Amino acid sequence: MTESKNQRTELSEFGEFGLIDHLTKNIKLKNTSTIKGVGDDAAVVDAKGKHQVVTKDLLIEGIHFDMTYMPLKHLGYKAAIINFSDIYAMNAEPKQMIIGLSASNRFSVEALEEIYSGIYLACEHYNVDIVGGDTTSSPSHLFLSVTVIGEANKENIVYRGGAKESDLLCVSGDLGAAYMGLMILEREKQVFKANPNMQPDLEGSDYIIGRQLKPEARKDIYLSLKEKGVKPTSMIDISDGLASEILHLCKHSDLGCHLYEEKIPIDITAASTAEEFKMDPTICALNGGEDYELLFTISQKDYDKVKEMKDISVIGHMTNKNDGKYMITRSGTTIELKAQGWDAYKPE
Repeated sequence: MTESKNQRTELSEFGEFGLIDHLTKNIKLKNTSTIKGVGDDAAVVDAKGKHQVVTKDLLIEGIHFDMTYMPLKHLGYKAAIINFSDIYAMNAEPKQMIIGLSASNRFSVEALEEIYSGIYLACEHYNVDIVGGDTTSSPSHLFLSVTVIGEANKENIVYRGGAKESDLLCVSGDLGAAYMGLMILEREKQVFKANPNMQPDLEGSDYIIGRQLKPEARKDIYLSLKEKGVKPTSMIDISDGLASEILHLCKHSDLGCHLYEEKIPIDITAASTAEEFKMDPTICALNGGEDYELLFTISQKDYDKVKEMKDISVIGHMTNKNDGKYMITRSGTTIELKAQGWDAYKPE
């Protein structure tokens, strides 16, 4: 789909509507619930008696991504994935997507094709239809806004506020790797700025860099829970750090929690990289963010079903709210759990 790397077509050659037609001409609808996609004033979706869930993320150059090391195709893929993750965190399936894009004349048609190729790839992998969007000019930076619509039966939707006292706290995958991948990329960016002739030192960091640049939504966990007949009592995806997300579940469920440090799953490469940066791997897992794993609670009666499932760790349990929100360290010390992850408006 992508043109030759040496070719550059100016956005002005297409115009707004010509560009929309060009970027969306290859869309093929996959879901029967999609009645009308791109090409009208609005998309039309038949919910068939199901509940629809809608999520949106806005990615801004210089805030959410750095063009120095973020390939455009990866940017498109990641923009889609982080929204799919929100839908799975509702115990629902993503079905349709709407894309908003604002770009300056710094970017060529080929550059925008790269972004869309990443979005297309994500939609192909997760069986999602692109049904509309908007493009506009920007004075300088790139803005990418993605809205995803999902669906589920009413009785299957899971909220943040459904946990009960003594429920088990579970998480998928491993934590902290995406943050450590970012640390590696930022380090190599500074080396490049000091000496553009230096080649980046990324050896041995494939996994953690991949977790930052090309995350995946945990569709497999959603399907495994469904297959085992386990409905989480509450759920959220981990975008802002484990501590922040646990506190969200506590707040909305009006509960406290006990988190056990020794149970937090941390990839060995992420741990060794954190130590290289003289950082505590646990702190990186608690506050790093962008893992896009699923954090959820289950009733104790479902423990036997979940313990046999691949890639799920039981990391704690929910308590009465008067018992507080704590992490029990490996040495047995109890410390208060605080959110120190991403906050868009927190002072530098």
